[in-house]
Amino acid sequence: MTMPRRVLVVDDEADFLATYERLLRREGYEVVTVTSRAAGLAALAGEPPHLVISDLRLPDGDGLDVVRAAHGGRDPLPVIVVTGYPSAENRRAALAAGATMFVAKPFAAAMLLAAIRSSLNEPAERRLP
Repeated sequence: MTMPRRVLVVDDEADFLATYERLLRREGYEVVTVTSRAAGLAALAGEPPHLVISDLRLPDGDGLDVVRAAHGGRDPLPVIVVTGYPSAENRRAALAAGATMFVAKPFAAAMLLAAIRSSLNEPAERRLP
């Protein structure tokens, strides 16, 4: 039996965290949620996830620091940046920091799942463990 893939979600909005958690758990992922830049960096220093989803604007700093930490390690992790402030400048900055994908809030669940599967190199239709 394979272990579920762990997804770290860094976002300070409770509604979005609940949405991520419900959606990802339903798809068979293990989900770790944190609400700050510092907590995201600490989570990355522990047992690494398979994927990171991070907001850009966090209460204690820039979500790009989380992106850089996830991407810059010995084993770079795929990172999806999800933001309520989509702009060409934010997109360029996120991709330059190492993000795999850039998604604007609000998002469609199917679109987010497609981005997750693509980032993890999973088939478009995922079978539950």
